[in-house]
Amino acid sequence: MIDAAVPSSSRRRAVVALAGAFIAAALLTTIAAAESAPDPRVGLAPGLDNAGVATNGLELLATRGKPAGFFDPANPGSFAFVNSDLALQGDYAFVGNFNGFQIYNISDPANPQIRTAVVCPGGQGEVSVYGNLLFMSAEETRSRTDCGSPGVPTGDPLRFRGVRIFDISNLDAPVQVAAVQTCRGSHTHTLLKSPSDNENLYVYVSGTGGVRSTTELATCKAIGGIPPAGSDTPLFDEELSNWRIDVIKVPLAAPQNAAVVGGPRLFRNETTGQINGLQNVDPAPLHPSGIAWGPHPTTDSCHDITTYPEIGLAAGACEGNGLLIDISDPANPKRLDAVSDPLFAYWHGATFSNDGTKVVFTDEWGGGTAARCRATDQLSWGADAIYDIVDGKLVFRSYFKMPAAQTLQENCVSHLPSLIPVPGRDIMIQAWYQGGASIIDFTDSAHPKEIGYYDRGPISGTALVLGGLWSTYYYNGAVYGSEIARGFDAWKLVPNAELSTNEITAASEVELDRLTPQHQPRLVNPPSFAKVRSYRDQLVRRPNGIDKATLIRVDTLLGNAEKHRAAGNERAAETSLAALAFQLRGNPRYAALRAAILELAAAA
Repeated sequence: MIDAAVPSSSRRRAVVALAGAFIAAALLTTIAAAESAPDPRVGLAPGLDNAGVATNGLELLATRGKPAGFFDPANPGSFAFVNSDLALQGDYAFVGNFNGFQIYNISDPANPQIRTAVVCPGGQGEVSVYGNLLFMSAEETRSRTDCGSPGVPTGDPLRFRGVRIFDISNLDAPVQVAAVQTCRGSHTHTLLKSPSDNENLYVYVSGTGGVRSTTELATCKAIGGIPPAGSDTPLFDEELSNWRIDVIKVPLAAPQNAAVVGGPRLFRNETTGQINGLQNVDPAPLHPSGIAWGPHPTTDSCHDITTYPEIGLAAGACEGNGLLIDISDPANPKRLDAVSDPLFAYWHGATFSNDGTKVVFTDEWGGGTAARCRATDQLSWGADAIYDIVDGKLVFRSYFKMPAAQTLQENCVSHLPSLIPVPGRDIMIQAWYQGGASIIDFTDSAHPKEIGYYDRGPISGTALVLGGLWSTYYYNGAVYGSEIARGFDAWKLVPNAELSTNEITAASEVELDRLTPQHQPRLVNPPSFAKVRSYRDQLVRRPNGIDKATLIRVDTLLGNAEKHRAAGNERAAETSLAALAFQLRGNPRYAALRAAILELAAAA
């Protein structure tokens, strides 16, 4: 950190003494002034379609308003029409909504085009895609099996709470092929395509609603007599519908036969058999802010689960606890570890680092509908908590929260992120509702930092109107966002002091068939000159990362190799790359750069 209090008299003496010292002092003053300058996100003008904008490292390409049937003109923040989570596959984005889902053609990220809008009320409407199947969560009592309206009373056979499955082989006319009922509905769901099972897809269902009556679903059983949260009384009844997740098995050849096949007790005390074996009461009478807890961090379900099939693990954000889960047997996940945090109001979501050594958990303090990024709110409230995975255990390292104070008219708290595949770094882009989006570098899990952002002013300058980014996902060279009130956004990354053109190019070279971040894929950067130069840029950015003479050799030999390869002279390209790798041997600082060079040399 540079001390901002540099006396002006010292600078004047430096001018007289030495011009070079003047330049250095001026530079220090400029940096100190930048560090103390107000965050440009503070004080942005309000507006639904014309709000003020502050951005760094992101350029907005397009915004598309909601189509007909998905908004209330009189109330842009209406809960009945909230845009929720999104999924991406091929050239299409699938945007969930409490009233159905929308499909956008994103073959040109700068010009997304609505293709289909399917009205199917029921909230939250979060979606996942896998091949020709789209999965959609439903938890509200207005939800019906036929996607109709209005809602029907308890016991009516049309009433639905669970996971819908649509055949989307015809994107112009999706067809619901299954509606799997669950006892607490589906607030969220998570796909798992296990490497050990090519015939089935598994869906982990997180239901947070009340338990349905037996007149609606005969297999459901409520606790009766004891509140399902806020009581530490040990419970052992295996028939209870609380304190479990539901597992749906979907035969890929016959998705219409999807069915619940289990209800794993991930919160069990394995010593006593108590099914409510994790955090059952608030950690203190009040939240650390001094106000009432909201939501309550008591664990009787998961809010969301992220599966990472390639490493055989899942991370569960389960209201009062964060879980590490073994998913090697997809129908019978097993808890490996559980952690709690007295500052967390609601364990909401989880994201693994690409190498599977870290987990970022999010805290949705305030439930996503409240202003929780105020100037008076500490940066450890409603924040991310970053954990390392050490010998199968979760080890806390740090918190991160979007640092710009937001107004009382902006619902803001940590929400859904995805990774940006920059070689050699752990970077994600995260939504903060009306706090916008942050690009976060958590390579050093103990010292995460924001390296970019995009933020709009509040929808209203006089009242809190629900809105903001539900999720921001990087996919095949662009970032896409589901905006609760405004619609659908697309951005591109642009270079800044913390993210180079080479790093942006290398990230864009990772091409996925699909992305539902809660079904997290391994991201692999292919060999390329951009990948090599990403490591070069990271050394330049790091203090004492690379000396000037070595940097000149790197740039010269890389430039030669690229020219040779472009001209089709592969032997000469390999010679230049091999010579560079040889010169970098023996210095551990250059190990990643050297490995990328050797990989590129071998990729003839």
